[in-house]
Amino acid sequence: MELKGKVALITGASSGIGEGVAKSLAAKGVKVGLAARSFTKLNTIESEIRQAGGNAFPIEFDVTDKVSVDAGVKRLKEKYGTIDILINNAGIMPAADIDTFKTDEWQDMINININGVLNVTAAVLPDLIDKHSGHIINLSSIAGRKLFKGLAVYCGTKHFVAAFSDIMRMEVGKKHNIRVTSIQPGAVDTNLYDRISDKAYKEGMEGLRNQMTFLTPNDIANSMIYALESPDNVDVSEVFILPTNQEW
Repeated sequence: MELKGKVALITGASSGIGEGVAKSLAAKGVKVGLAARSFTKLNTIESEIRQAGGNAFPIEFDVTDKVSVDAGVKRLKEKYGTIDILINNAGIMPAADIDTFKTDEWQDMINININGVLNVTAAVLPDLIDKHSGHIINLSSIAGRKLFKGLAVYCGTKHFVAAFSDIMRMEVGKKHNIRVTSIQPGAVDTNLYDRISDKAYKEGMEGLRNQMTFLTPNDIANSMIYALESPDNVDVSEVFILPTNQEW
């Protein structure tokens, strides 16, 4: 896909991987729809993108709220006329043992990591089908391939994203000329650990920074750009990307 002039919707764009991807795609000439709940942060990122010569449009919506998602997608199409690329990036990763019964955190992960992907995909996919073209990138994780103590529900949500992505590729690739990619990162330098309320697990996760050089959001953006810029007859269905010194 030639990226210049294309329109991308990026969820979770107010920080971390979403912010990094938005800036990298904007530098490639993509018009980026910045979607997240924090409109103040989105406005700051939009300003930075525009100052660098890019084109961005902030959209305040909650991926767990279908009405909010549908309205946000409508606003982006009114702004730019179309959507070519969807990047389902929004996600959270609280960590705790199952027998601590942090059920509110379980539900939040299901709502954001699973239902959020479904809501946004359902809002954008019909337009891609009508155009008979497009690319959907879903953020899974190393936790979508492997299992880790303390991350039972998170692993479940990311295994879902990986499975949903590949089955969607099977169903819409040949039929509708739409490519689907699942990105599965290892340790990335983001604020993902901020939502961990269990002190022991939070300290353990933060301690990983002393054991390896984390990936950066730009590293993840580069993997997405590789998939997006591949020839039209190539679907990079999965990218498993890890720090070189991440042993597990």
